[in-house]
Amino acid sequence: MAIPKVMGTEIEYGITVRNDRDFDPIASCVLLVNAYREEHTSRILWDYDQENPLADARGFQVDGEKYTPNQQENIARNKTLVNGARYYVDHAHPEYSCPEVTNVRDLVLHEKAGERVVEISRREATALLPPGAQILLYKNNSDRKGNSYGSHENYLMDRRTSFKQIVEHLMSFLVTRQVYAGAGKVGSENRAHPCDYQLTQRADFFETEVALDTMVKRPIINTRDEPHADREKYRRLHVIVGDSNMSEYTIYLRNGATALVLSMIEDGAIRRDLSLRDPVRAIKEISHDPTCKREVQLENGKKLTAVQIQREFLELALQYTSSRSIDAMTRDVLAKWQHVLECLERDPMGLAGQIDWVIKKAMIESFMERKGLDWDSSQVQMLDLQYHDLRPDKGLYYVLERQGRLERIVTDEQIAAAVSEPPEDTRAYFRGQCLKRYPGEVFGVNWDSISFGIGDEPIKRVLMGEPLKGSKAHVEELLEASPTAADLVKNLRA
Repeated sequence: MAIPKVMGTEIEYGITVRNDRDFDPIASCVLLVNAYREEHTSRILWDYDQENPLADARGFQVDGEKYTPNQQENIARNKTLVNGARYYVDHAHPEYSCPEVTNVRDLVLHEKAGERVVEISRREATALLPPGAQILLYKNNSDRKGNSYGSHENYLMDRRTSFKQIVEHLMSFLVTRQVYAGAGKVGSENRAHPCDYQLTQRADFFETEVALDTMVKRPIINTRDEPHADREKYRRLHVIVGDSNMSEYTIYLRNGATALVLSMIEDGAIRRDLSLRDPVRAIKEISHDPTCKREVQLENGKKLTAVQIQREFLELALQYTSSRSIDAMTRDVLAKWQHVLECLERDPMGLAGQIDWVIKKAMIESFMERKGLDWDSSQVQMLDLQYHDLRPDKGLYYVLERQGRLERIVTDEQIAAAVSEPPEDTRAYFRGQCLKRYPGEVFGVNWDSISFGIGDEPIKRVLMGEPLKGSKAHVEELLEASPTAADLVKNLRA
């Protein structure tokens, strides 16, 4: 039986500094991350010893050197937050990795909390700049200069499920889910065929089917084998093919449908051959067709639209869940999945309150009609970018949200609470509580460990290989009985 789908996202944000002719993206990211302050957490290291980014899920180690920053650089580039998240500098982008969650509603909540964290730090960092300079941040995936940055999803899977089997069934799902998961984009990039508007920001940048790299010859399915959990039991599927979504509804459906399909793969419930003949070509063809009518060729010779392929997966999911006890949230995901596919077949623009690429297209087309503009207008391209602006008063997504024109999953009050509170049903709770209770004694943190520096004693590392342990139910009494970190370590050993 499929294991619970513990999941999370990692969002790289676009960054620039207005009125700064000497803009240095890395220095600006360091300033940004350090401008976000939580009491006593600024000196905690990120534990790179526990990471192995060169391990490939196909069973080998890739040649290369693992980069490990020195202590000063580590502290300057990393923050572990009291809500269990990691906020750090990744190459030339600020990145927010949300805490581990067990369901898609909490995933939406904590990804949206990340937007709040990044915006708070933007305001604080801007206040430190010379007069007139302003940091601008965008939750998008392209700088329109040929550079793309990622929105990565992570799903915990059973180690016994072969990676070959995952690739076989997941490829066509990921290629076609962009009909509801895309963030929308004006024009094309990366030498792709010209178009006025497309479904996703990332499709033009994928060049191969399966590989380890995330920056050069990007693969549709990434092979990183870094579970951040017990390696004997778990696999962390690292999905890099998605867009950075603003819409709560889109995030909810994107992760909910994907988690369900992964459970079906684990349980051997996908018994139809939906393999695509040329996935790299198909991902671009689908993205470049906002009518969602373009057919792509399957390996068996059939031709189907992306919506029809998604309908095949939905039908399999309905069969899969019909004989199982499922919760209300899974039923809701299935209902939303069915609703969206029906709308896409009938008229995609009927989803202008739910799905990112449709919301944005409807907004831009309305503006173009009022102003008498075409898709090549620089104003139209600016409107595209402004949809992703993180400033609450300037970002067009937030404007539409305040006007009540978008369907939501969570509330502003719930998002505000998630900025400082970890989810209660994963090990993120233990991580966050340790940072709150023992900040001066936490030495280093990773997803699957936390280390304490207690007086002159050697560093004490507590391993957390089980993502569902360390929850409030597991550790609340332990924490209450441990007023100091020394007490905690002693009680853990008892």
